[in-house]
Amino acid sequence: MSENKADFFQRVWEVASKIPRGRVTSYGAIAEYLGGKLSARMVGWAMNKAGSSRKPVPAHRVVNRNGMLTGKHYFGSPRLMQQLLENEGIEVMDDVIVNFHKKFWDPVKELQGRE
Repeated sequence: MSENKADFFQRVWEVASKIPRGRVTSYGAIAEYLGGKLSARMVGWAMNKAGSSRKPVPAHRVVNRNGMLTGKHYFGSPRLMQQLLENEGIEVMDDVIVNFHKKFWDPVKELQGRE
């Protein structure tokens, strides 16, 4: 992994680690917070590699802009991502978070001035 890519992944993991239990965010929201609104796909790649982070990263709390569990295939078991979310009180139906807008955690708003 190149130095720039590694730095970006580390920054993504730091933001993801701040998502509170029972809340979720999107790839695009993290990308926007980091100043690269168009790099949502790179955030997805970072979530895919979150297992290589030194600290645990709650990658299950990062979903697509519609609340869909698009990253579920990277959790070793097709149901693990959903199970982790449900363990935190998040309801999932047909691979989509129920009441996504109420569970959404926006790093731009939540972390403003705290970094």
